[in-house]
Amino acid sequence: MPPIEDHPLRYTLANELHARPFPSLEAPSTIAFLVLKKNENAAGRDRALDMVHLIDLLDRHGASHPQPGATHYSGQVGRHHLTWESHAEFVTYSAIAEANGGRPFDPADFEVFPDDWLGTAPGSRVTSALLRVEPRKNDRQLEKNIADWFVSESVAVARVVENSAVIAGDFRIDPAGHQRFLISVDEDIGARRAGRVMQRLCEIETYKAMSMLGFSRVRAMEADMGTMEDRLSRIIGGLGAGEDKAEDTLRELLDITAEMEALNAKSSFRFGATAAYQQIVSQRISVLREDRFGSRQTFSEFMMRRYDPAMRTVTAAKERLDAMVERARRAGELLRTRVDVERSAQNQALLESMDRRAALQLRLQRTVEGLSVVAISYYAVSLASYLLYPVSEATEISTGVLTAAVTLPVVLVVWWLVRKLRESVT
Repeated sequence: MPPIEDHPLRYTLANELHARPFPSLEAPSTIAFLVLKKNENAAGRDRALDMVHLIDLLDRHGASHPQPGATHYSGQVGRHHLTWESHAEFVTYSAIAEANGGRPFDPADFEVFPDDWLGTAPGSRVTSALLRVEPRKNDRQLEKNIADWFVSESVAVARVVENSAVIAGDFRIDPAGHQRFLISVDEDIGARRAGRVMQRLCEIETYKAMSMLGFSRVRAMEADMGTMEDRLSRIIGGLGAGEDKAEDTLRELLDITAEMEALNAKSSFRFGATAAYQQIVSQRISVLREDRFGSRQTFSEFMMRRYDPAMRTVTAAKERLDAMVERARRAGELLRTRVDVERSAQNQALLESMDRRAALQLRLQRTVEGLSVVAISYYAVSLASYLLYPVSEATEISTGVLTAAVTLPVVLVVWWLVRKLRESVT
């Protein structure tokens, strides 16, 4: 018996779940993290350009190339272990060096990505970060380092994964242009677990930055939305007054509706992506299982105070735009009903006018028919009088008497013939 046939995508889909394993991370280590995104139509970009850019970096270090069409790559680049991933809208680069320099968050640690190579990127930098992984020291020394390396007003600190590590970050861009994150790990945490903590921090920063693009879009839309809402409110407010012609108002409403639909279509992808990215940020923070470190705010508290309001603004803008479109739809239905009523009234008046004209025409037709009977009868009697001359001579009855005698029958015959003709036509 032949073996069972596998679906053509069975192995591809199964292997996809294991294609991007968490990195192994030893302390001390330094990670340079970079996210690139095309400014316009990032989801529909030419991904071959991303691959060309990656290969350019690999060639500089003599590293092997990824498979054609790959969406991820992992390999050694000099003293760094490089990981590259292609996502729906962006690509990420992570370069891990198993050492810490003497200067924390030294901009030189980012030189694994050369400036001339960055200048040829098929996109812009959404975010970049330097992560410092070091063995965990006593809390007093750790507190001092956090105070020295981060802005105290916005720094978030938390014990994570059952107190096996402490993470810290202030989500600010330092003078070198990078975010800063500290991971202080216990000796027994394990390389894989430390790698997961690092990956979660990178994902939090990535998806936080990507979701804030939705907030930027909303800020840019506010003026247009306000103008359209004012116009829509004016139109809806004038529906009851009936001062303007309904068809003119309907055309104006259709113009506004078209503008709102275009704005909605232009922003729908960004709204959907922002909601998805927000969920990822919340999920990544939750899996860290935070505990408070001293009196410092946790990452979830930081997001609640600084990040969540921005996301609520995006959600409110989306709901506002959807509500405007729905109001315009309902107003359009009311206006179309009003136009139909006005047209029905016009049609009724037209029909009444047509009825009056038809009645006049009927009266005129009957008048013409009566006159035609008289005229035809006159000529018929005249012809009959000529036929009665021989009868008059033979009977010695005057022609006038005979003509008078046949006049009535002739008129009746003519009237009967005209009536039959009219009935056959109708």
